[in-house]
Amino acid sequence: MLEHLDRLAPDPILGLMAAFRADTDPRKVDLGVGVYRDEGGETPVMQAVREAEREVLERQTTKTYVAPAGNAGFNEAIGRLVLGEGHSALSGGRVRVVQAPGGCGALRLGAELIRVAAPEAVVYVSTPTWANHVPLLSGCGLALKRYPYFDAATGAVAFDAMMGALDTLPARSVVLLHASCHNPTGADLAEGQWREVLSLIQRRALLPFIDIAYQGLGAGLDEDAFAPRLLCAQLPEALVAVSCSKNFGLYRERVGALISLSQTQTAADAALSQLVRIARGLYSMPPDHGAAIVARVLGSGLRDLWERELSAMRGRILELRAEAARALAAACPRRDFSHIVRQKGMFSYLGIDQDVVRRLRDSHHVYMTDDSRINIAGLRHENIPHFAEAVARAIG
Repeated sequence: MLEHLDRLAPDPILGLMAAFRADTDPRKVDLGVGVYRDEGGETPVMQAVREAEREVLERQTTKTYVAPAGNAGFNEAIGRLVLGEGHSALSGGRVRVVQAPGGCGALRLGAELIRVAAPEAVVYVSTPTWANHVPLLSGCGLALKRYPYFDAATGAVAFDAMMGALDTLPARSVVLLHASCHNPTGADLAEGQWREVLSLIQRRALLPFIDIAYQGLGAGLDEDAFAPRLLCAQLPEALVAVSCSKNFGLYRERVGALISLSQTQTAADAALSQLVRIARGLYSMPPDHGAAIVARVLGSGLRDLWERELSAMRGRILELRAEAARALAAACPRRDFSHIVRQKGMFSYLGIDQDVVRRLRDSHHVYMTDDSRINIAGLRHENIPHFAEAVARAIG
């Protein structure tokens, strides 16, 4: 049976990782893989996470399963972190939270729930969007379509085009929205624009599916959660996929959650029952270790330390954006890279052709995805001059 399977090409990101590892040039720069790195090029274990992990292990008395819905303390803490203390949807009992294996697992849980509720539903994703959104959401059988989002000429959101497209969608369409730190462009909606999106969703009777994977790495914990807090306060239904990979540095622990907002408490309980059944059929029980760490951080005095560390990470990204923009302006005076400063989070589009991207990799040992998305956190103060000069030479 298995001998007839075709061999597939490697995932582009994984292939880029392998090429970078095999490169022996000491000047090599990895801007492809979407993980936070410090000035030493490492993805560190946060001090708050390390301390919480020690406390979790010291207090743990069993390794038995957690429930299919996951770690209850984690679920409660994530609901408050994303929606904010005292949010009306929380106090109204209309929110249910299910732990998932990372943000990817949360996205798939949400897609499966949509398929159960409305198998004919179409999910609209931004152009561009994170590449893994497509297989995660369509893999359960949902149809996917696109809406315009990014203006390459300005490096900003193509808001008029986006709103024009969304205003034509039929009722009960699902719209996938990036809460903040848009992946792959770094171009985010302003608060006033989010209010216009809310009005359109209400008018067209759409279901927002919000992906919040970088809370705290854009403008701040509260600022980056503006969209889910606004929409969940004003709408009868919404889904929010949460990842703890970036803001807690728990990439390999696979920690995420799906927040489900329903119109009534009864409907919320029904949604939870469906999600538990879906989770049971997909992976049975979620892993507890990372979730227990997050619950400990958010529920103890370690939270202040975590917020300070997260603030330092965010500050470093902002500094790198400013320094990279200055270096590119000096090296490439005929090209405008100022959008890098205006964008938020870990990612930005350079806006260069695929041939230039490949010359950067092959001749200058600078690695990025073919669409010229760069991970700002992959830069270091010491390699920014090489990066800028390499871009200038590759452009010609």
